[in-house]
Amino acid sequence: MTEHTSLISEARAGGLTATDVLSTLPGAATPCQEGDADLWFAESMSDVEAAKAMCRACPVREACLAGALERQEPWGVWGGEVFVDGVVVARKRGRGRPPKKLAQVGAA
Repeated sequence: MTEHTSLISEARAGGLTATDVLSTLPGAATPCQEGDADLWFAESMSDVEAAKAMCRACPVREACLAGALERQEPWGVWGGEVFVDGVVVARKRGRGRPPKKLAQVGAA
């Protein structure tokens, strides 16, 4: 268990979030705090995959995911996982219907 993870575990027991704890630690910004926040709520599948990749090295990834599950986050990337309608999914599906060629291949 890393120092950040143990601090976050203690803070969660006291009702604080991982972000609350990280905001008090010097140089402990997470990828979602440093970059464009819209990336974690993007519609584009490539942007969502980029957000997931940035989460992989985050020191609070596990606490972030646990918090999102507890709060029943409706959507977005949390702890390196994609939430759609409050459920963790492997990949975010694009908007609209799939292209006609893909639908025909699947039907064959």
